[in-house]
Amino acid sequence: MENTPVQIARTILNQIKYQDKSALMAWGAKNFVALSETKSILGGLSFQVNGLTHKGWVTIKLDWSDTYTIVFTNKKREVVKTSEGVYCDMLIDVIDFIEGKKVA
Repeated sequence: MENTPVQIARTILNQIKYQDKSALMAWGAKNFVALSETKSILGGLSFQVNGLTHKGWVTIKLDWSDTYTIVFTNKKREVVKTSEGVYCDMLIDVIDFIEGKKVA
């Protein structure tokens, strides 16, 4: 079975929801967009956030190495942070850290 961009994006959303049902709401996540496959990524998910400290976009890219690269972009479309080599069980912690929450 092929991984379509929508399937990959849905999987990322499910991984986030599985770890913390209220995370997306806490980040003020909206405007979800599936990312298409490119030479550097299998696909991914991008969404707008309106969190306590980060306001802008979060882009989660599924790398060919089966890890994620998370890119945080502000409202001026400037990249403010990039985290590479993120595993699915680390998604919440990485995004929460950018949000100013302490990681346990």
